[in-house]
Amino acid sequence: MRIATWNVNSITARLPRLLAWLESSGTDVLCIQETKTTAEQFPAAELRELGYESVVNATGRWNGVALVSRVGLDDVTTGLPGGPDYDGIQEPRAISATCGPARVWSVYVPNGREVDHAHFAYKLQWFEALKAAVAADSAGDRPFAVLGDFNVAPTDADVWDPTLFEGATHVTPAERTALAALREAGLSDVVPRPLKYDHPFTYWDYRQLGFPKNRGMRIDLVYGNEAFTKAVTDSYVDREERKGKGASDHAPVVVDLDV
Repeated sequence: MRIATWNVNSITARLPRLLAWLESSGTDVLCIQETKTTAEQFPAAELRELGYESVVNATGRWNGVALVSRVGLDDVTTGLPGGPDYDGIQEPRAISATCGPARVWSVYVPNGREVDHAHFAYKLQWFEALKAAVAADSAGDRPFAVLGDFNVAPTDADVWDPTLFEGATHVTPAERTALAALREAGLSDVVPRPLKYDHPFTYWDYRQLGFPKNRGMRIDLVYGNEAFTKAVTDSYVDREERKGKGASDHAPVVVDLDV
């Protein structure tokens, strides 16, 4: 079974690449973030033509998440149970379902913007709610994983130059502590292998030749329970999909399971 996660940075802009990648990659389940569509605009028909069912949590703003599967989509939960609101609404940042033998979440963790911003406090609250929401599944015997854009680099090695991020979001002790709390809930970081260079970055800024110079970050993560991690046979960052015209600023992270 092949499961992947990909922040597509607008599924409308990326649709031809997405469909081609699904056809060529052999992916069974794809967790998508930053759809930037409404649920009605989501390309369910095009995905269905390739044999994929889909469920989406999106309102047309800059976030939105989805799950795409050719091995089933059962027991769907839309949103983050007990999750906090921001500006009076619960943003569409989580969706979960059972896909064949595994249960998966697609999450788009809040960015945080700046350390002293209200969105940063919201980000930490969101992590607390996520930990509570996944506790039962993470402790279970079924393969279970939370995949997506976590907007946190777990360690300094996951940033191309940590000195440039001092005082900024994505690398603060508070964010990394919140991420570590997920591991305490029974989840482990499935670190992919890089297809080039010595570290598996997943995001490169469009500006200042970030990708050609490999000035990246590892913020797209796969956190699995024991049953999930024991079944992993391979994991890698599909760096090739970050190349060329019209690419997202994130690359897919792919995980193969023997289940």
